[in-house]
Amino acid sequence: MSVTEKLVSRLPGLGDRIDRKPVVAVIKLHGVITPTPSPLGRGSINLNSVESALTRAFDHERLVAVALQVNSPGGAPTQSALVAERVRQLAARKNVPVIAFCEDVAASGGYWLACAADEIYAHSTSLVGSIGVISAGFGLTGLLERVGVERRVYTAGNNKMRLDPFQNEKPEDVEWLVGLQGQLHKQFVEWVTERRGDRLSEDHDDVFSGEVWTGAAAVERGLVDNLGTLRGVISQRYPDAEIVIAEPRRPLLAKLGVGGGAAVSTLGAGILGAAIQAVEHRATWSRFGL
Repeated sequence: MSVTEKLVSRLPGLGDRIDRKPVVAVIKLHGVITPTPSPLGRGSINLNSVESALTRAFDHERLVAVALQVNSPGGAPTQSALVAERVRQLAARKNVPVIAFCEDVAASGGYWLACAADEIYAHSTSLVGSIGVISAGFGLTGLLERVGVERRVYTAGNNKMRLDPFQNEKPEDVEWLVGLQGQLHKQFVEWVTERRGDRLSEDHDDVFSGEVWTGAAAVERGLVDNLGTLRGVISQRYPDAEIVIAEPRRPLLAKLGVGGGAAVSTLGAGILGAAIQAVEHRATWSRFGL
């Protein structure tokens, strides 16, 4: 409760009305999903970075619903699953509905997060879906030799250097990678099927193809329940509710790009890491024209 609310709550009648006002807590899931926290403290999603926001959202005493504001092109499958499972755990504990709102994009791992909700809404222009798995890299065979560099790698175990970018690609290594992708894709499909159930359209056989659709086309396929925005849907569903943004806790050093307990000399490395990560994140967003 704010200072103003505390003062007003002491006035007869007014305090009771304020105390009884229901709350819809909003959790912003914005950015690329990655196990590596951003050195600048923003632009990435993982369980560690959103845990405090999740607990704050579900801890409101007058909570009537939680809204997930999803804007993510995807990323790490494990972090997608961990965050989604944590949402379901807290929702079951508090026994409140969870509603997801897809913004610019809720694709791949971003859609995995959206499926943690009981209902999903999207804007007609949102990009939704991409239920698939992707791996990308570069083949740099012969590059080091051309610049006069000798690379020395020593391993124990026949498969420790699968798909090394500085060696020729082996068919058996590609087969192994495709097998892993198939296993992850199967788990993704099972999660979507579990969460969306019979809402998925039987008239479309491309739902799990890895394709991405606009919000309107996603409604036709049952990937989202309807078109709508957070403010519009919440104001109609809970007209008397107060919308509260649940902000995550961010330590000061994280804002400076320095890990807890790290020396000041690591600041330069943190900035360099942030620059590299920014390029990687930009490439992930660009797959969807954003």
